Amino acid sequence: MKAVIMAGGEGTRLRPLTSNAPKPMLPLVNRPMMEHIIDLLRQYGIDDIVVTVAFMPNVIRNYFGDGSEFGVKMVYATEETPLGTAGSVRNAMAELDDTFLVISGDVLTDIDLGALVAEHQERQALATIGLVRVENPLEYGIVIADEDGSIERFLEKPTWGQVFSDTINSGVYVLEPRIFDWIDADVPVDFSSDVFPALLEAGEPIFGSVAEGYWEDVGTLSAYVRAHKDILDGKVSVEIRGFQLSDGVYVGEGAEINPAAELSGPCVVGDNCFVDAGVRLGEYAVLGTGVRMRSNGEVERSVVHDNAYLGEGVRMRGTVVGRASDLRRGTRCEEGVVLGDEVFVGENAVLSSDVKVYPFKTIEAGAVVNTSIIWESRGARSLFGRGGVTGLANVDATPELAAKVALAFATSLKKDATVVVSRDSSRAARMLKRAMIAGLNAGGVNVMDLEVASVPLTRFHTRSTVVTAGVTLRLAPDDPDSVVIRFFDNDGADILEDRQRKIERLFTREDFRRVRPADIGDIDLVPRALEQYAVALEQTIDVRGVAERKFKVVIDYAYGSTSFAMPNVLAKLGAEVLAVNPYASTRGMLGFDRERHAAEVANLVRASGADLGAVIDPSGEQLTLVDDTGRVLGFDEQLFCFLDLVCDRLLGDTVALPVMVSRSAGEIVRSRGHEVRWTKTSSAALMDEADRPGVGFAANVEGGVILPGFLPAFDAAAGLLKMMDLLAARGGSLSSIVAGAPKVHLVHEEVVTPWEQKGTVMRSLVEQIHGREVDLIDGVKVHHDKGWVLVLPDPEEPVTHIWAEGDTPEDTRTLAKEYQRRIRQMLR
Repeated sequence: MKAVIMAGGEGTRLRPLTSNAPKPMLPLVNRPMMEHIIDLLRQYGIDDIVVTVAFMPNVIRNYFGDGSEFGVKMVYATEETPLGTAGSVRNAMAELDDTFLVISGDVLTDIDLGALVAEHQERQALATIGLVRVENPLEYGIVIADEDGSIERFLEKPTWGQVFSDTINSGVYVLEPRIFDWIDADVPVDFSSDVFPALLEAGEPIFGSVAEGYWEDVGTLSAYVRAHKDILDGKVSVEIRGFQLSDGVYVGEGAEINPAAELSGPCVVGDNCFVDAGVRLGEYAVLGTGVRMRSNGEVERSVVHDNAYLGEGVRMRGTVVGRASDLRRGTRCEEGVVLGDEVFVGENAVLSSDVKVYPFKTIEAGAVVNTSIIWESRGARSLFGRGGVTGLANVDATPELAAKVALAFATSLKKDATVVVSRDSSRAARMLKRAMIAGLNAGGVNVMDLEVASVPLTRFHTRSTVVTAGVTLRLAPDDPDSVVIRFFDNDGADILEDRQRKIERLFTREDFRRVRPADIGDIDLVPRALEQYAVALEQTIDVRGVAERKFKVVIDYAYGSTSFAMPNVLAKLGAEVLAVNPYASTRGMLGFDRERHAAEVANLVRASGADLGAVIDPSGEQLTLVDDTGRVLGFDEQLFCFLDLVCDRLLGDTVALPVMVSRSAGEIVRSRGHEVRWTKTSSAALMDEADRPGVGFAANVEGGVILPGFLPAFDAAAGLLKMMDLLAARGGSLSSIVAGAPKVHLVHEEVVTPWEQKGTVMRSLVEQIHGREVDLIDGVKVHHDKGWVLVLPDPEEPVTHIWAEGDTPEDTRTLAKEYQRRIRQMLR
């Protein structure tokens, strides 16, 4: 016997889960609904199947193919226009020349098909309808049958006043080919409302058979969650794949579950899932394939589809999460929440009961969502963040994304341009770099591959006359699970916002340049990359003067690739160097903690009697200095020491500093007859200013030092060599310079500010401070008699930053608290 699986339904009541997938492909315990139907048919010896498809037919075809993988033979009949249940089956008439069974591909059932077929054959019926009894028949077609099974009456979707039976049409039929005489071709025809009433009126042999077993029309979101509960409770006989770890707890192949996680059955963990320590999977939790669940999360009575990411402390009950969605730290989803595919939810967002979020939308960090977000368009999440394009490796920073970003970047450049590309030693960066190179080549751009290299080395080679731009990929400094992709212009500086917006527009529109095969870009290595960089570094200092000083230095390379280039330079300086962590190591980078590394260097400086200690962060950009007494310099102190020394030999008349730097820094520069040029707080803005004529030095308050004559970008190695050069020229110790540094009273606070209120806050603030001296370089900097306050909305988080400096700690705290109070009043 052949079977027809009707799989053309859109499943509109199941949106947003079915917004970009047909209803029969929705997973039930990590297998598509239709796969469970195929298992049921095969159980009764029915292995010759015709599938009627309409909505997104290729999704079904691509998954099931010819059916051989599932132990059946399958062919497909496609509806070009909607034909109804009977019309869709007639569309497959050429395959149906004997008694056949019809069943929906989007129900959950284990009814006895053998008994249904046997009754049909015994009664020599033209049509036999499988009947089931339900508690609430309002949404179904009610059927009344005599004791012998012959049908007396139909009623489609009655009101309560019309309910005269709890026996409904299950959508499972056994039919003879003569049924096609009652179905018109190429027009919509329905079995329940058209064909069966006509057969009944004509006196044709049409019977009903009450089927034994479980049946559920998974037509609503609540029914979808309930179906999972019934499967896990054993009310329906379907296969749950995985190893049964304990009573009701199923774990798929390749899943990693931390012993400190708590699993309370019944629940399902799919193949290749990662469940961290402190996680609690409660009753009826189902995790799809490849789900990553970070520490201290809680999931109960919820279904999470494949490849979703649940960050630290995510909590959800009675929730459904679509495929590849990304829920960040502290997200809370209440009862009835449903997220479509690829939804991004920022940190600490709260989704209230019954909220529906359609695919590809973005919920900003800290948002409280009380109403559904239903428009089916891609969300407004910015591609570029503060440091570049950042994402969780293999979650949202995937090879596919990297290739698309690279194509967009290539399209923004001229064809046949050359881009320098590098990475750190991590596997994630290596994987994504390869995808980036493929995307750049596909856009007609050549690649010069530096392989593993520091950020400053990449910037240095980006300034080559034959190179147009640079890209580097590395682990994010504050999250070892994330990768950041950074882009540099032909001066080696971070690209600015206007360039970022252009790339983002190309990416969003997928308006890519794909060149002919003959124009695909080439890949080459950079010749003598380290040697060229080392020679240029030497030219920034007085090698003979430094050598005469005979420095003893402790350097912690923090497992970064700066260790490849520095030894050659230091050897020429005649310095006695104690190198710590002098090799590239992903494991070492993952555990990098600046304070801990600096404390270890300080101990070594004191023990060895060194003149100087330094920690160079894994990227090679940020420098932390330790003086000759073993004192770890604060970033403010480090900046003051550089300014004190560099102003003696400044190659230019201007120093560039971010607007939140202490006013004492400006006083040092101006007292030496130089000018301060204040910049925006972003690194890209500071680098752009450092590349302007007349700027001889630039730095930030995070250990970043820029020597514009060498490279208009942060370079910790260059900063360390320059400090040695300046100390050799001055003749004193670093501790003596630190002793003369001014005392600074600077604080930084944050106020949580919803995105939609940020503009209102800034406008209200400007109105309140009317008449005061104000700088509008970046945010609003307000000058007071006893200090200043900078109020700046964060570009990525729902917060407003407050920097304040006063004459005394009390003045500083008073200023900061005053502006915190003002902003909170505006929000109220």
